[in-house]
Amino acid sequence: MTVATTTKPPLPGFSELDELVARYRPLPGIPDEFIGADGKPKPAWLDFIAALTELGPDEIKRRFATADRHIRDTGVSYRAYGDESERAWPLGHLPLLIGAEDWKEIAAGVEQRAELLEAVLEDIYGAGKLIADGAIPATAVAGCPDYLQPVAGLLPADRKYLHFYAVDLGRGPDGRWWVLGDRTQAPSGAGYALANRLVLSRTFPQLYRDMNIERLAPFFDAYRAGLTALSQRSDPRICLLTPGPYNETYFEQAYLARYLGLLLVEGGDLTVRDNLLHVRTIAGLKQADVILRRIDSDFADPLELNARSRLGVPGLIDVVRDNGVALANALGSGVVETPVMMSFMPKLCRHVLKQELRLPNIATWWCGQKREREAVLAKMDTMALAGAFGNSLVGGSRHQSVLGGSLTPEEKVKLRAEISERGIDYVGQEVVNLSTTPVWIDGHLVPRPFVLRVFAARTPDGWKVMPGGFCRTSDRADARAVAMGAGVESADVWVLGEKPAELVSLLPADESVRIRRIIGNLPSRAADNLFWFGRYLERCEAILRLVRSLANRLIDASTKNPEAESLVGRLESILEEWGAVPKDTETKGTALAAIALSGEDERASAIALVEDARRAASFIRERLSADTWRLIEDLHDALKRDVTLPMTEADVLDRADAALRTLSAISGLSQENMNRGAGWHLLDMGRRVERAINTCHFARDFAQRDGSADGLGVLLELVDSQITYRSRYLVGLALVAVRDMVLLDAFNPRSVAFQVERLHEHLMDLPLLKTDGMLEAPRRLIVKLCSDIATSAAADLDNKAILVFERTLLSLAEAIGARYFLQGPNLERAEKAMGLA
Repeated sequence: MTVATTTKPPLPGFSELDELVARYRPLPGIPDEFIGADGKPKPAWLDFIAALTELGPDEIKRRFATADRHIRDTGVSYRAYGDESERAWPLGHLPLLIGAEDWKEIAAGVEQRAELLEAVLEDIYGAGKLIADGAIPATAVAGCPDYLQPVAGLLPADRKYLHFYAVDLGRGPDGRWWVLGDRTQAPSGAGYALANRLVLSRTFPQLYRDMNIERLAPFFDAYRAGLTALSQRSDPRICLLTPGPYNETYFEQAYLARYLGLLLVEGGDLTVRDNLLHVRTIAGLKQADVILRRIDSDFADPLELNARSRLGVPGLIDVVRDNGVALANALGSGVVETPVMMSFMPKLCRHVLKQELRLPNIATWWCGQKREREAVLAKMDTMALAGAFGNSLVGGSRHQSVLGGSLTPEEKVKLRAEISERGIDYVGQEVVNLSTTPVWIDGHLVPRPFVLRVFAARTPDGWKVMPGGFCRTSDRADARAVAMGAGVESADVWVLGEKPAELVSLLPADESVRIRRIIGNLPSRAADNLFWFGRYLERCEAILRLVRSLANRLIDASTKNPEAESLVGRLESILEEWGAVPKDTETKGTALAAIALSGEDERASAIALVEDARRAASFIRERLSADTWRLIEDLHDALKRDVTLPMTEADVLDRADAALRTLSAISGLSQENMNRGAGWHLLDMGRRVERAINTCHFARDFAQRDGSADGLGVLLELVDSQITYRSRYLVGLALVAVRDMVLLDAFNPRSVAFQVERLHEHLMDLPLLKTDGMLEAPRRLIVKLCSDIATSAAADLDNKAILVFERTLLSLAEAIGARYFLQGPNLERAEKAMGLA
């Protein structure tokens, strides 16, 4: 499908609203959300477009640009399958509008379908009556990879399999909403629906209020209450189990975890002890009560399921058998979301619920039955074909259907033979023209096919349907298998209320909540990434200060100053030694400084270190504010450039200064905005230990006994202490005074002594694993280092003594990792105090 977007001359005598409506051309023979049954634009859409046109073209562009910028600044992103990097989230500028009556029909149908699928799951893994009665063929279940034999007969602790359900819908030619697919394994998209709502409600705040749009907060409040009710403890630890930051929807998982107040964990963060599931934290193992699962069931336990899985937890099924943890959704629930089940849903609804489906299916024929297989083969050119169990067809992606008429003759012959030989692996589906909705393209309204995903959550009061959802629009005519990628956008879904929406938040309704000032124990993986996030940022700052100092010396060296030329050589050597520039390179001067700033091929250039910091941050996205993420992106953008383009010393200085200012802003946010919990301690420890190590290195290079005053000046510049020195000493630069200020002065926030004191404070505030009174390795090292520095005199220091400080700091960093990043052999359990005092 192609859409013309060329600018047309205005229609004479038409207002801007009239012109937009008059130029809107629904696709022939296809229902459209903008046009009502009477052939006229729906009143809600007219109200929306009228309010939009009143803003004027310039204001519309400004608001749309603000929405796009908000998505970029807050890091809303996704990955298409196979992507190595994240893409900005493609949010369309117009919502999908759904009237109150339409929504009542959808909500009732979704709730009915959730109840039906729950009953089917209970029977499949329980009594098996549906197979015995012939309602489902046994091969349709046993042949499905998502049917897990190890959990057959295993009833969940709360006796429920589904806790979160999603369904993809489209409006069919008859005007009714049709089901295109069920999502019961680990439904995704709710977090994106939340992010979409935040952006669009800010883009059109007055419209959002005036149109009585139903709020999403009550749904998520009930959803969280439903998860809490799964635990027997009054204050449960609820975890969202993610496949990790390289998953296509990791942003959404982190966003949802932060919004609901859940602990985001990977399989490596969890371990089984005493038939209970525990989270590895810096305070030892802590019990996990509820797991909101976002990994496929087959990957959940490598001992009993997929042995190649690195995403799950060995022994998890044993814990489930002993009711040691609640899973949402239950393992094996994906068996009912396969296309093969669609062909039996009408019959199952009549058999199980004694009702007709409120939301009909796209007509589906399973080729595992002779009559249906022959019908599909006979009408292959006019059908959509799909894998019965989500398997791929003719080299395509999993869970993607293909139109029979679009296949080449060779592909048709091959697929026909495969269906004839093993029909159980294929289904045929009716091709229908689904409804379109208007999108905004170059100032025009253009119809686009769409798929609506609706969510339902099991709550203490039964199923609750989200009043809204997640919409995907496509420039393809067949939108049933729309996946995020080229030509696809998302849209917010606005359900029109019959009265003003009640303002509801996730705040508790009463004052009985238990007061808590610390958010709980920090998972070891998060501690690891916070620590290294701090270290990478500090390393980047050190490179930037080296580059800035180099640029200043290059200006002096241009006057044939021998001392300046010597310092330039030493600074270039440090950059080479640290990996910021190529080894043994013939590039010198400003070109070398440009590489140290923006050389993406170098392992320790400033931009490479920012990318390392951004990668560490992506693992802890739920713990970083939107402002912090925005600054990380700004820092990356400030340093990204083509290093082959010429730069002057002034250009280098400007770029380094801008990056240092952004780093200062990130540091300021962490100091002023982060809760003083374990996460802040680990982040600041990473910065402090890296700064102290770098300062020792700088001191050994530029504060030698036979060094020059210019070298001491470089040292003060690198540790940002020039002003402090000048305000304290009226005489010129003196070796002992500079060494004292840089290394031993506990009142100088850039000195080694200051960093060591802060590290001591942080370590004293972190939890202990044992209560035997013995110092743990990091505490033992920091106590000794504090003593050594406090009792040292600047006049007695030499490079050998400074190197001892530096090596002790490196050992401290390793000891912190071994103690707090409890993985593999470092895994320990916190020891409880026993006996009498």
